[in-house]
Amino acid sequence: MKINPVANIESVKQANTASVYGLIDDNKLISRMALAKASALAPASITKITRQLIAAGLIHEVEQQASTGGRPAISLTCEYDKFVFISCKLGRNNLTIACHNIAGELLATQRISLSNTSESDNQSNSVIGVLISEMAQFITAFNNQDDNDAKLVAIAVTSPGLIDRESGTIVYLPKHNLTNVPLASMLTAEFGVPCYIGNHTQSLALAELYFGAAQDCQDTVLLSVHDGVGAGIINNRTIFTNFNNQVGEIGHIKVEQLGLKCHCGNHGCLETVVSNDAIIKQVQNLLNEGHPSSLQATTLSTELSIEAICSAANAGDELAIQVLQRASKLLGQAIAIMVNLFNPQKLLLKGEIAAAKNIVFPSIKQSVQQQALPSFLPELIIEEAEFQNAPSMAGVALVRKALQEGNLLNHIIQQVS
Repeated sequence: MKINPVANIESVKQANTASVYGLIDDNKLISRMALAKASALAPASITKITRQLIAAGLIHEVEQQASTGGRPAISLTCEYDKFVFISCKLGRNNLTIACHNIAGELLATQRISLSNTSESDNQSNSVIGVLISEMAQFITAFNNQDDNDAKLVAIAVTSPGLIDRESGTIVYLPKHNLTNVPLASMLTAEFGVPCYIGNHTQSLALAELYFGAAQDCQDTVLLSVHDGVGAGIINNRTIFTNFNNQVGEIGHIKVEQLGLKCHCGNHGCLETVVSNDAIIKQVQNLLNEGHPSSLQATTLSTELSIEAICSAANAGDELAIQVLQRASKLLGQAIAIMVNLFNPQKLLLKGEIAAAKNIVFPSIKQSVQQQALPSFLPELIIEEAEFQNAPSMAGVALVRKALQEGNLLNHIIQQVS
């Protein structure tokens, strides 16, 4: 295989630019001399890179008075508010659209129900049509704000299902009947900016690494329990994946030999026991059989919810406690498999059931203690994920990754050159 020397040089330049920008971002204020020392790049290279970043509006100079009273030292700092991006979470039932600046700060957000969305061959009637239409309206409304002069530089979309991050394709999203949809190229054609597409749970694992509970770790597993069950695995501070980007389907580990049929076609999958819908159905069946519970009164006035079940369990309701303990025990068995496979420093749990943490976590930890390798247990931490109700943070992580790798920086620089 022949190596293109021009392409190789450009890759090195992009990586160096990303490294310098990352050092400025991390340090908040840093001089060119300190940048050269920290990056091991020549002062001339630092001058060239910082000149490009200044011209693009990504950084600016700040004078700092020297403590000895001499000439003011010139430091560099990042300029965050000039650039914004859109982060969307395409869920099973809802669409969340948010605007963040490139530091990740949330500026605006909106949630749209998808319950009445139907799929068809006509894009205007499909969930993709709704996504593009709602995004366009959101961007227009944000741009029309009187005090806004920020430039849109990227779009990120995360969703459940099978996603090819490299090509930006939704490979399979059964809830919305989407197969092999080249979403990134569609959005780039529509809005004229780079687009990044990722599996929501995997992207949230990156968000925990960059901004949340996993910042102090090299290896973590994020377990998300919601409408389904999925895992995002961080190995050596990098998202763990394979050649087709499909890993972490922990929801389809078999935990019951004679269990209910799963939408995947198998029986007894973890999702059929511990997902929100599965827990609600278990509680509802017990209520229908006449088992006593404070939730009987709840179901007379409103639809049973996972939040109500957790609240009842926290208040001492035995029926709710027993259902959550059973689900947590089986969840712990699946987690023990993940611990044996990946030996993470932290296992982070995201989901509504975390609201009943005093009931859920002891049962999970007991199962893990019984079934995981003893040598993997002493340093293992099992705790709540930080981003329990921040769906747009998954897209923020994808944009941060693009900044760190340099391709988004390169795009912004090229726009002004």
